[in-house]
Amino acid sequence: MFPVNTWYVAASSDELKDKPLGRTICNQRMAFYRGKDQQVHAVEDFCPHRGAPLSLGFVSDGKLVCGYHGLEMGCDGKTIAMPGQRVKGFPAIGTYAAVERYGFIWVWPGDQDKADPALIPEMEWHDNPEWAYGGGLYHVKADYRLMVDNLMDLTHETYVHATSIGQPEIDETPCRTTVEGDAVVTSRFMSDIPAPPFWKAALRAKGLADDVPVDRWQICRFTPPSHVMIEAGVAHAGHGGYEAPAEHKVYSVVVDFITPETDTSMWYFWGMARKFKPEDATLTDQIREGQGKIFAEDLEMLERQQANLSAHPTRALLKLNIDAGGVQSRRIIDRLVSQEQAASQQQETTA
Repeated sequence: MFPVNTWYVAASSDELKDKPLGRTICNQRMAFYRGKDQQVHAVEDFCPHRGAPLSLGFVSDGKLVCGYHGLEMGCDGKTIAMPGQRVKGFPAIGTYAAVERYGFIWVWPGDQDKADPALIPEMEWHDNPEWAYGGGLYHVKADYRLMVDNLMDLTHETYVHATSIGQPEIDETPCRTTVEGDAVVTSRFMSDIPAPPFWKAALRAKGLADDVPVDRWQICRFTPPSHVMIEAGVAHAGHGGYEAPAEHKVYSVVVDFITPETDTSMWYFWGMARKFKPEDATLTDQIREGQGKIFAEDLEMLERQQANLSAHPTRALLKLNIDAGGVQSRRIIDRLVSQEQAASQQQETTA
């Protein structure tokens, strides 16, 4: 259950080089490739000749060539040529709107006529000398909405991430959830507490004391279809917390792009944009490694959670106040899906 008339991250830019890339998005198998001038294109991953995956082919002179019998496809989904054969009458295959921006390949799985690149969320940290970014990709065998739940309720940090970013004060501090149009914001502010191991390391990296009390914040923002940005950081206590001057805090944005692959699997693009010591490439690598380990701790939990839910599809789950962020996010997703389905039915009726 996912909206399709929206932008999803399909890949990072460095994943798509001189060879095609096959990826399933929203139950649709797609082949991505770079045509002339390195422009990104996306077509159905299906050769009209024998059904071979076009992603197993290659790119020649800006055209996608099937690796089975050499059929050449155009970016418009129409067959161009095939060695020794007449193929001009072959039916066209599906195509998708695709855009490269902010170091990612974005795809619109639905109606291309509705695909507006202006709807891609802005990322102030990209190509900004004041920021550094590092991230990665995980394939997770779970409903993408479970990851939205996970990120919009950071109470689990105390238990799943006890040795890195978790601490009892998270449990002891209530969170607040608000809905702003199609966005959901869950925030938690903790005062005068010890810094957990991950943030102690960040303080040291910036040359700040790590053995003094800090004010800590987590501001999780969900926006459709399934993007979650988390403002996170700590400041030496007594300097204003979230509003503290830069010299007293370490600040970052945890970047989470959650792209449904199937009903029970997802592509999870994760990363951290930080606003301290952006020139330190070694620090970027260290944070990426540390963050990757933290997110890896979620994977087993989510995949086993999915296995339980699949085994008991009608079993009701409890909802607590800490679940408000995920619940509200799901309501927005449900509403968008319902609107798309209603519009599709109306179009079929009037056709």
